[in-house]
Amino acid sequence: MAFDQIDRRILELLQRDGRMTNVELAERVGLTAPPCLRRVRALEEAGAIRGYHADLDAATLGYPITVFAMVSLRSQAEQDLAAFEAHIATIPEIRECHMLNGEIDFILKIVASDLKGFQEILMTHLTPAPNVASVKTSLTIRTAKALPGIPVRVG
Repeated sequence: MAFDQIDRRILELLQRDGRMTNVELAERVGLTAPPCLRRVRALEEAGAIRGYHADLDAATLGYPITVFAMVSLRSQAEQDLAAFEAHIATIPEIRECHMLNGEIDFILKIVASDLKGFQEILMTHLTPAPNVASVKTSLTIRTAKALPGIPVRVG
C-alpha cells in the first residue's frame, strides 16, 4: 500500500495518541470525519496499524527492574528456534524477544518486581530451557530514550 502525506500524518498522530477521536484526527489532517475514518480503517486493514494500547509505566505497576538477556542456543535448526520462541512466549515477564544475526541468537527484554524475581525467571525458566547454551544478562541502570512505534516521515 502506498501512503500519501495524509496517511502518514494520520499514522503519526495516532501513534502519538491512539485515543484521539476521529473528529479531532480529521480536523488535524484537514479532512471531514467520514473520509478520515475510511482512511484509518484502510490503514488497519492494510496492516499499517496493528492495534491500539495503553503505554503502561512498569515501575508504577510493580516492575522496576528491566534486564536484557543475550541467549545463545546449541542448535539454530528451525524447529529448535521455533521451540525456544514458543517457550519464551509462555513467560509473561519476557516482554520482547528478538532473534539476532551474529554470536548471540536472541536478545530478550525482561521485567521483574525485584532482583530475586528476576533470578527466579532466569533460574527456573530461561537457563534450563531446552537447547539453551548460555545466557548473559545486563541490568538496566537507567533508560535515556524509549519511544514506542517507529519514525513516521511526514512532508
